[in-house]
Amino acid sequence: MERFGPPEEAAKRLVADPAKSLATLREALGDLCGRHVLNLMGSHGHKAVAMALLGARVTVADFSAENRRYALELATAASVSIDYLVADVLKLGERGLAGGFDLVLAEMGILHYFRSLEPFMALAASCLRSGGRFVLRDFHPVSTKLLSYRGSTAKVRKYKVDGDYFSAALVQAEVAYSKHLAGGQAEAVWLRQWTLGETVTAVAGAGLVVVSLSEEPNLSGDSFDKGIPKTFTLVAAKAGGA
Repeated sequence: MERFGPPEEAAKRLVADPAKSLATLREALGDLCGRHVLNLMGSHGHKAVAMALLGARVTVADFSAENRRYALELATAASVSIDYLVADVLKLGERGLAGGFDLVLAEMGILHYFRSLEPFMALAASCLRSGGRFVLRDFHPVSTKLLSYRGSTAKVRKYKVDGDYFSAALVQAEVAYSKHLAGGQAEAVWLRQWTLGETVTAVAGAGLVVVSLSEEPNLSGDSFDKGIPKTFTLVAAKAGGA
């Protein structure tokens, strides 16, 4: 609510331009009309509703009942329908979803919650139909593992190379939504920050074929991060079709 406002207000923005909400994912996802999409850890449902507005049948899986409530109200306000499963994504195999989707999407702040990538990638692969595609967009490890910044001016952010890109240690951080809290102490979470090589290897290890890997700068329009990779989008296919 702090970030997007009430579902009715957020839905108006999505209906006006659903493709805008998908940003660089739009090209990676391709034509969504009639496609069945599984949005893993789909949170508040903005990407799911945007895809539904573009003609997809969307199922979201996330462990938050509060996220489900917001997402379903958002979908209703946008006059579309989505399915929403409240579940541990690693236990989705118990839901009979194997081979049921044309696309599996996971995006932004996903991988660092897993101490091992293999079960997550295996799940994504298992849910795809033959020829289906897995689309993963997440923070680039150069920014999350290697660099930090100390203050900024209107045009310059002072970066410091003080991380260990190859560290496998868990890192303690505040929960992602802490900046939106009205007050009080934010909960802490432990994160495992993966290298790009570890991520690509885990995708390939699940039997998926890497189609493309795009490394992206800061897309917000700020000049702070020019020349530094901030996010990446990986597209992989399940063998058996185009």
